[in-house]
Amino acid sequence: MLAVFNKEVAKCPEELKNADSLGNLKKDDLIQHFSSIHPDALSVNLGLSGFLAFSSDKQNPLLPRLFAVVDDIYCLFHGHIENIASLKQLYGLTKTANEVSIIIEAYRAMRDRSSNPADHALRNIDGKFAFVIYDSSTKRTFVSVDNEGSVPLFWGTDSEDHLVLSDIAEIMQKACGKSFAPFPKGCYFTSSGGLKSYEHPLKVLKAVPWVDSSGETCGSTFEVTEETKKENKQLGIKGGMPRVGSDADWSTKI
Repeated sequence: MLAVFNKEVAKCPEELKNADSLGNLKKDDLIQHFSSIHPDALSVNLGLSGFLAFSSDKQNPLLPRLFAVVDDIYCLFHGHIENIASLKQLYGLTKTANEVSIIIEAYRAMRDRSSNPADHALRNIDGKFAFVIYDSSTKRTFVSVDNEGSVPLFWGTDSEDHLVLSDIAEIMQKACGKSFAPFPKGCYFTSSGGLKSYEHPLKVLKAVPWVDSSGETCGSTFEVTEETKKENKQLGIKGGMPRVGSDADWSTKI
């Protein structure tokens, strides 16, 4: 799967950028390259916001890739949810609903109900997953992976400051050069809220340089520190990635 978002929709964290190496494959060429790898690929033009591309080619049957659009909510999903039956009941879905339908409904609940914060909703999901959501009604994104990072998902920035996400490392190298890294496990990213840990919502995330399999230093990944947001405020330190305020108002920050 592949998603590219303009910086007005989703601003890429500065820590992902490697000034010495940015990709040279432009957005339109990237779509063509993805289609050359996956001839059955479906691409969705999001206008000025960016684009999405999906393929079920060469997938692991135990961790399938899925794509769906419901009420202007686009979702790319890769993985498998173990507690699918209980989540169907939780969100009032039919027996035929699959993983991508559940993720869309969970997102809708997070967006529309301030009493359903993201860290609670994501901890309710038991399984191996990575997903990318684009909400065309708000022009915002929501991205997350499971707490073990079981399903590959990379994110990075290209030479035009687009946020690029894909489960294929080779695609990321073409688009971003060395300005990419694995999406942090147990975390989620929103357009206006930034990156947060849903496993440890009160902890601060710290950027750590990521070295790829060939020994090259690329962008940074993020790890949870022992410091809490409250401790940082007391020390006068600005914590790593921006966080939202309270559970009561968090949904306005998606």
